[in-house]
Amino acid sequence: MIYDVIIIGGGLSGLVNAIELGRGGLSVLLIEKKDYPQHRVCGEYVSNEVLPYLKSLGFDPFSIGAKNLSRFQLSSNSGTIAETELPLGGFGLSRYAFDEALYKIALSHAVSFSLNETVEKVEEINGIFKVKTQKGKEFESKIVLGSQGKRSVLDKSLDRKFINKRTAYFAVKCHYRGDFPDDLVSLHNFKGGYCGLSMVENADINVCYLSWESHLKKYGSIERMQKELLSQNPYLKKVFSDWEPVFKSPLSISQIYFSQKELNSNGILMSGDAAGLIYPLCGNGMAMAIHGAKILSELVLSYFNSEISKPELEISYQKNWKKEFSGRLNAGATLQHFFGNPFVSGTAVRLLKTFPGIGKKVIKATHGKALA
Repeated sequence: MIYDVIIIGGGLSGLVNAIELGRGGLSVLLIEKKDYPQHRVCGEYVSNEVLPYLKSLGFDPFSIGAKNLSRFQLSSNSGTIAETELPLGGFGLSRYAFDEALYKIALSHAVSFSLNETVEKVEEINGIFKVKTQKGKEFESKIVLGSQGKRSVLDKSLDRKFINKRTAYFAVKCHYRGDFPDDLVSLHNFKGGYCGLSMVENADINVCYLSWESHLKKYGSIERMQKELLSQNPYLKKVFSDWEPVFKSPLSISQIYFSQKELNSNGILMSGDAAGLIYPLCGNGMAMAIHGAKILSELVLSYFNSEISKPELEISYQKNWKKEFSGRLNAGATLQHFFGNPFVSGTAVRLLKTFPGIGKKVIKATHGKALA
């Protein structure tokens, strides 16, 4: 069977693309390397800019326990705290619940799934893409969308530019139980990194942080690094000493490459983290993935409706993606230099305490307008 569209990767962008294209009447296959539900390394805060759009897809996050987040808190390395309002607000929901809900909606739109499969090769022959998995399965389609996440086997196969660039960053995530407000998302500095906290469903608190790989090598384990490095911030010391972990062990991911990647690799149109990743301190990667998938899926539908050609689809996607997200990525890269440094983070907190409006302007620079 030749599908209209094959989507590689079943995270947020892949699932949103699948839902949009499936309800648009296209035959869609989504190939995902794991099963549902699953946890992912993610900050799990989503800006309300995408809330109206998610509801238009038939998904209300609050119906499955999402928390309404309206306040933002920032602490310096020494633990000094400043607070401001979130201009649009947001919600906290685990990827475990989020992806599972979107997966069920995609099934309702007749999207086909091939789970526990890793794509190792894609080639285009006479206008038809041939997709091969590591288990030897082969599929064909007219269009392939790459939503394979931050780094994958497919990226290596395509020899994408970023794949051979070593980076200094790794990220860790774990859910905890403790004393934390339902309506707050907070960001806490420590030497060489920062840690985000927000409540999700079931009274779990998502704790996710970004740090240098050299720190992990120095301390030898995540647990020791949390105890001896992150806990130099008094707020984080309380988290790691008083709160009870929900997971048996933390999740982690290394070699994280930020900024934009190529949007078109050998004819495969990239979406979500495969297209570009914003620094997590901006707290808006999930909204970007959802918004970017909307842009791409609408253009793919226009192509299948013979409203635009394949080259026009590719050019329009490049243009629209860069218009919407390049500014946010640049803002995130600039802000990244101000975190993890004791002097700079202390100065930032003092400014935020004195001029709360600055915080709102910075948040707006890394967020978009409400998406209908």
